Amino acid sequence: MIRIGSIVLRVDDLQRQTEFWEATLGYERRVSESDDFVLLRPRDGAGPNLSLDRVRSTLQIPPRVHLDLYTEDQAGEVERLLALGATEVHWDKRPPDADYVILADPEGNRFCVVDITRE
Repeated sequence: MIRIGSIVLRVDDLQRQTEFWEATLGYERRVSESDDFVLLRPRDGAGPNLSLDRVRSTLQIPPRVHLDLYTEDQAGEVERLLALGATEVHWDKRPPDADYVILADPEGNRFCVVDITRE
């Protein structure tokens, strides 16, 4: 048996990205001595970790991989995430009845906020 333990995002500003994703997900930092890597984990231990790795990389658009964040309060969460520093990404091919909103974190890493009440 194998499972996803951590999803790793490459970042430039480790402190800013840590603060953004910590607030976005309500995750906590694992104590570490590293100044170029942070592991964020769910407070209740359920679900994969999100690791932030300070490594210069080129942002690819469209991204090969992105996160889907599920919520029952899509409008409220999108508003909260925009206040934290996310930006909305407009995509011409997004269907008018889509159950997701595309956002980007402060460094442009895209993720979707999915309304799970519309399944």
